[in-house]
Amino acid sequence: MSSEVEELDARGLLCPLPVIRTQDRVRSLADGVELIITATDPGVMQDIPAWCRVHGHVLLSAEHTGCLCVVRLRVIREKNAP
Repeated sequence: MSSEVEELDARGLLCPLPVIRTQDRVRSLADGVELIITATDPGVMQDIPAWCRVHGHVLLSAEHTGCLCVVRLRVIREKNAP
């Protein structure tokens, strides 16, 4: 599994843009890469975990502190999906 970590700054974007940007970014990442998404739209706390479930990626954490939301996921390519 990759130990690579990538970041996506989605601060200032409103639904559905954080999820769209996440999807676009994940398409370019290899299996096992961790993606950390930072956003100000609290909707990402539900939207990105749901997106992970639908697309087979692993949600590592989702934290909402003050006005920032930080969601961590691990990219899973279909061939490696459980």
